[in-house]
Amino acid sequence: MADPARLLIADDQQDVLAALRLLLARENFALTLVDSPAALVDQIRTAKWDAVLMDLNYVRGTTSGDEGLQLLSQIRLAHKDLPIVVMTAWGDIDLVVRAMRAGAQSFVQKPWDNRALVQILEREVAAGRGARERTDHHQREQHDALLIQRALMPATLPSTTHVEIVGAWQPAGTLGGDCYDAFVFSPETIGLSIADVAGKGLPAALLMSSLQASVRAFARDGSQPQDVCASVNRLLCGQMIAGRFVTMVYLYLDAANGTLTYANAGHNPPLLARSDGSIETLSASGTVLGVFPDAAYQRARTSLRSGDRLLLYTDGITESRNDADEEFGQDRLSDALLRNCRLDATSLHAAIMGEVTQFATAGFQDDATLLTVAIR
Repeated sequence: MADPARLLIADDQQDVLAALRLLLARENFALTLVDSPAALVDQIRTAKWDAVLMDLNYVRGTTSGDEGLQLLSQIRLAHKDLPIVVMTAWGDIDLVVRAMRAGAQSFVQKPWDNRALVQILEREVAAGRGARERTDHHQREQHDALLIQRALMPATLPSTTHVEIVGAWQPAGTLGGDCYDAFVFSPETIGLSIADVAGKGLPAALLMSSLQASVRAFARDGSQPQDVCASVNRLLCGQMIAGRFVTMVYLYLDAANGTLTYANAGHNPPLLARSDGSIETLSASGTVLGVFPDAAYQRARTSLRSGDRLLLYTDGITESRNDADEEFGQDRLSDALLRNCRLDATSLHAAIMGEVTQFATAGFQDDATLLTVAIR
């Protein structure tokens, strides 16, 4: 036999509670009975239940059910999978509809039919346990998927004689579509990518894993950034579903020759802060990935000098919002970079993320990824 179902019953009439205790104590229920909304809320807050059976009227002389409906809505907001059965002696079609809209699974009118009430409670307990089991299973799967996704990110980022890289990734939900990678080809040459899959959740995470595998396959020493973007694009076009796309920047840093070569496929422009206080934006040179299989991408080149600081980011950084619904934006990000551009990569990353987090009082609405690169 299954464990007794923990059933919480709320009614302001002692004779009703006594009758329900007499009926349900013979069934496979562990009963707790309360006689007020305050006691009901307290029990809901402090213990776990398989189902709730609650009256809709608690104030003597009222028959509208409004008090119970408000209480029902309050409980449902906090416990979406908790089965709730409501009952009242003053039932009509309008009240039934309002109760169901507020979150009740079933409606019982007093006086009740004993057999029917037991069947309703047993059905709702079974449905609730099934729903919670599916939720728990889903949460375990999501947790495992997040661990796998985090493992796909580079365990460490390179630090060479001339280049130091620091990065962090924060998904908006359980799973995200941002990714980054770094490839050390020699002590003097490094490949670096950052990308953002449109959307969130499991579909974005699956595309992100495919994208990262593709970048790792095509990023080789001497590979031109525009060729890496074109090759990844052709592969993604065969896997992409309607409405999805990817933005990406691939960069090739050559410290020996003091050059930075890159191709930007519709991504937020990385920011390159010079030691003289100027900022260069590495703007898009091609369309997003995964839409047009024959899309072409242009290479761009700029110089690298000791003391330069490079900032790569996804739109979760610039689109983070405060309570006034203002975006952090690229201008604030540029200002933060300039104020802190003499810091090493680790301190620079901490300073900028600190400013973004302090600003984003409304939280992050999208995955947020930030990489800082210091040229020594």
